[in-house]
Amino acid sequence: MNYRAIRAIYLFEMARTWRTLLQSIVSPVVSTSLYFVVFGAAIGSRITEVEGVSYGTFIVPGLVMLSVLTQSISNASFGIYFPKFVGTIYEILSAPISYFEIVIGYVGAAATKSIILGLIILATAGLFVPLHIQHPAWMLTFLVLTAVTFSLFGFIIGIWADGFEKLQMIPMLVVTPLTFLGGSFYSVNMLPSGWRTITLLNPVVYLISGFRWSFYEIADVSVPLSLGMTVGFLVACMAIVGWIFRTGYRLKN
Repeated sequence: MNYRAIRAIYLFEMARTWRTLLQSIVSPVVSTSLYFVVFGAAIGSRITEVEGVSYGTFIVPGLVMLSVLTQSISNASFGIYFPKFVGTIYEILSAPISYFEIVIGYVGAAATKSIILGLIILATAGLFVPLHIQHPAWMLTFLVLTAVTFSLFGFIIGIWADGFEKLQMIPMLVVTPLTFLGGSFYSVNMLPSGWRTITLLNPVVYLISGFRWSFYEIADVSVPLSLGMTVGFLVACMAIVGWIFRTGYRLKN
């Protein structure tokens, strides 16, 4: 294992975060804080409790997941796309470093940024609503698994994209709507049976449900199912990344 190469890629990507602190950290935190203010005041005044939890407190896990999902994809996709765009990807591919080590460097940095952001947002939420995490270990498990999984997904998007428009297309048109419709701001159990069945086809439901359970011990689906879906998506992303490097898809031309 070439730890020096992994460390070089990891530190380079992390340094980009500190250079763009306003965009990478401050902007997502401010945006999420506005969600607390708007949804807490507008909807919270009409929906006082959801399954025994005050509405403002109920939406915290969903908002954290919303930020972690979008930032994981954004960080990882831009991190690998920019070397392709400027041509430095060939220097990385020709260096004495394996594909596995390249993925660890880029995905590790993207996941680290998202986890830090998620924890900052969680601390910020404590300024607006009272928080009590019932299962901190499980909360961190779901947070790390989600960050790593969607960083891998973003890595795939960054390799697939051949323009900045495509880089934003899937996060904006697919991931963000799925997150909003995945129970971030409501319980799936509040929906009519037909809509609930359709909503359960949304994979984001399982991520948010498991993460919310670690806070309040309430979930829309069983915790083992949530964990299984998250791990399953992680394995699928790992398989796709492996295929990309074996075939050289969008890397060798």
